[in-house]
Amino acid sequence: MAAARPAASLRMVLVDDDADRAAFVTQALRATGHDVIARLSANEDLLAAVRRLRPDVILVDMDNPARDVLDNCAAVTQQVPRPIIFFARDSEPDTISRAVRAGVSAYIVDGMAAHRLKPILDVAIARFREHQKLRNELDDMRTRLADRRDVERAKAMLARVRKLDEAEAYALLRRSAMARRVTIGEAARTVLAAAELFDADVSESGGGVA
Repeated sequence: MAAARPAASLRMVLVDDDADRAAFVTQALRATGHDVIARLSANEDLLAAVRRLRPDVILVDMDNPARDVLDNCAAVTQQVPRPIIFFARDSEPDTISRAVRAGVSAYIVDGMAAHRLKPILDVAIARFREHQKLRNELDDMRTRLADRRDVERAKAMLARVRKLDEAEAYALLRRSAMARRVTIGEAARTVLAAAELFDADVSESGGGVA
């Protein structure tokens, strides 16, 4: 992911169906040193645009956030995360909750004013970075837990099939990982997948000699 830059100039995608309002927002952003590289309507494919344009920030400005727009924001958050700032008139708690679940970094209800843009951007980017840090830490923890589980299963399988003790089975896994230049967790999953494939072949062939 291209990290949002803290410097003065940010490349921004604006989502706004109102041409006059979009022109005002674009002018206000450019006055603060930022570059609006594209304006999209609410029904355009935001995810495809973000993949193509690689903006630093996404800014959405609309009176009532449509479900499709929030779904598009959620897709971006899941696949190509970017700070998303939402200016809206809808202050309903359900709408705000859906925006938060979609990954919106800042949801501003009381309108846009030029003098507020910089602090809003600063806070949104800081919040986005903190969220990404926590998300990465959680992903790392899940990966470590999955690796530990799969290594234990692969060790047990190797110990049983190859008549090894636990230390020998682990050493065999480690050598395999080093030889293939993968993590020991990936090596363990390869062993487990091969064992499952072998079991399936045996089952399909009738399982053993008569």
